[in-house]
Order: sequence, then structure tokens, then C-alpha cells
Amino acid sequence: MKLKSKLVISFCIIMFVPILLAFLVIAAFFKVQWQMIAQNIEVMPDMRMLFLEIVSSVILVLFLTAAMLMVWIYQSMVTPIRKLQSAAENIKEGNLDFSIDVDGAEQDEMNELCVTFEEMRRRLKENAEEKIRTEKESRDLVSNIAHDLKTPITAVKGYAEGIIDGVANTPEKIDKYVRTIYSKANEMDTLINELTLYSKIDTNKIPYNFAKINVEQYFADCIEEIGVDLETRGIGLAYYNYTERDVVIIADPEQLRRVVNNIVGNSVKYMNKANGFINVRIKDVGDFIQVEIEDNGRGIPQKDLPYIFDRFYRGDVSRNSATGGSGIGLSIVKKIIEDHGGKIWATSKEGTGTIMYFVIRKYQEVPNE
Repeated sequence: MKLKSKLVISFCIIMFVPILLAFLVIAAFFKVQWQMIAQNIEVMPDMRMLFLEIVSSVILVLFLTAAMLMVWIYQSMVTPIRKLQSAAENIKEGNLDFSIDVDGAEQDEMNELCVTFEEMRRRLKENAEEKIRTEKESRDLVSNIAHDLKTPITAVKGYAEGIIDGVANTPEKIDKYVRTIYSKANEMDTLINELTLYSKIDTNKIPYNFAKINVEQYFADCIEEIGVDLETRGIGLAYYNYTERDVVIIADPEQLRRVVNNIVGNSVKYMNKANGFINVRIKDVGDFIQVEIEDNGRGIPQKDLPYIFDRFYRGDVSRNSATGGSGIGLSIVKKIIEDHGGKIWATSKEGTGTIMYFVIRKYQEVPNE
């Protein structure tokens, strides 16, 4: 019952019960007097005493009624206030592992306040847990980046010292050392770029430059660029485009290229077969184009598959130079695809390989009526 209703009921009882009782007492007293006068009977002093006793009883009843109403209202207000006071003390001490019990049968303002306070406590706890999780993720990121930068930096220093000290004493060795330094510098550049992009993702400030892109031409260029790198690594590449020549999408060319490169880069990183290959297929699936990137690498365990797009998740806990990484590559890919209005998912079989899928909506001209 609402507090307002309780106060109205209390007011009515306090106002009308005395009037009703007084009316009944006076009516009874005058009735007795009238009967006595009608019968020529003198009003006896005992009648006056009876009247006083009745009035006293009425006053006592009114007092008890008022007292019970006060206790009723007091309890309905003080009990939840004490709960809120205890809750406020817990929050002040930094303790959010408690709950405020609310009587479901009562629907007054104080209970509604308790419900609101409990919701506030729950959200504060969620925010605190999210803050702890974010801080842990940030520490993991710094640790990952620091570790993965250390490896190429050490290699760059070693090969540079080899050139300076004359260890690389033939043109072939110098060429090999320089190429290795260049490769390691590229690894560092990739890590730094991922870190920069991650900071933009965290604040939803990824710079997008959307444009109309012809699917056939764009992906042909992407595959040609990727093929040069894969050829030097001895990994085969096959490209299949099943879309019409005039299919167009709206996308950011640079960010979409980042998506393809990150996925292919992951495939290369976890390739464990001498005759490795990557197949890229572009399909028309109604209102969307679907890109499939398949490899025959080590595959992803089924227990890890649901989490591969989570930030900082690393199914491979080993920290070696072959499989190192910031742990945010696929989370960046997911964010970019979702910002394009698409969706990304994967299937995999351990020891056989992985297929990454993503879809992007096709551009369709709206006819002018």
C-alpha cells in the first residue's frame, strides 16, 4: 500500500472514529434521559457517572487507535530506512557484496526506494567488476606488447651488431641480415598499429572513410598483394569469386583490408604444415556478400572457439616469437566488421584447419519515385 494511502486512511480513522463514537454515546445518553423524563423518573447521579465512564472509555479507545496507527506508519517507514542506512554504510566501506531484502507484498514508496537502491548497488558492483576487468586487460595488453616487442628488438639489435662487427662479411649475409631487420621492424610496426587502433576502439573513435567498392576488383587487388607475401613463405593461395562483376559494397577500403590481412596473418602464424595453403572465397548470399578464408593450419580447439574474438584472449598460452601477438587482432576484426553492419564467425577442426567467415551488406540503389 502506498504511503499516501496509509496517511489518508489514518487521517480518516483519527477524524471520523471520534465523531462516530461521540455521536453514539450522546445519542445513547439522550435516549436514556428522554425515556426517564418521559416516565417522570429523576436523572440519577449514577447516570452522570456512567456518562463520564463512557466518555473516558471513548477517549481511551481513541488514544489506543492513534497509537496503533502511529506504530503502523512508523514501522512501514523506519524498517526500510534502516535497510537503506545499513546499505549506505556498506557502500561507504567499499563493500558491494550484499543485497537489500524487499518485501514483495508491499508496494509503497519506501519499498520502491529500496528496489531502486538495490539496482544502484548492483550497477555499482558491475561497474567495479568491469573496471577491474578492464585494468587487468590493460595490464595484459602492456605485458603482451612488451614481450612481443622485446623479441624483434633483440633480433634487430643482434643482426645490426652482426653487420657492424663484420660478421656479415659477404653480400649474401648482409642482404639476409638486412631483410631480417626489415621483417622484424615490420612486426614491431604491426604491434604498434594494433595498440594504436585498440585505443581508438576503446573510445569508439576508429576513423572510417566509407566508399562504394566494387567487390571483384577490390578483393582481386587484396589477394594479389597477399599472394606476394605468402609466396615468399611457401604457402599456397587460391582465390574464388562467385559474385557478379557489378556487385558493390559500402566499406572503408583500408579497414576492410586490415580485416583480411589480420585473418590471413593469423592463418600464417598458426600454420604448422609444410604444404600450407589458404583459400579465399567470395560468395553472393542475397543482401550480403560472404567472405570465407580457409586454411589447413593447426586449427582451434572447440573449447576456445567461442572466445577467439574476445579482447586479449589467447588460446595458445605459449609466448614464443612464432605465435606471439597482442591478443587483440581478432577483436579488432570483429569491431570493424560490426561497424560495417556485418557479422563474423568461425568454424574449425583441430589438426585440420580453420574457416573464417564474415558478411557485409551489398549496396543497392534506391529507385527514385
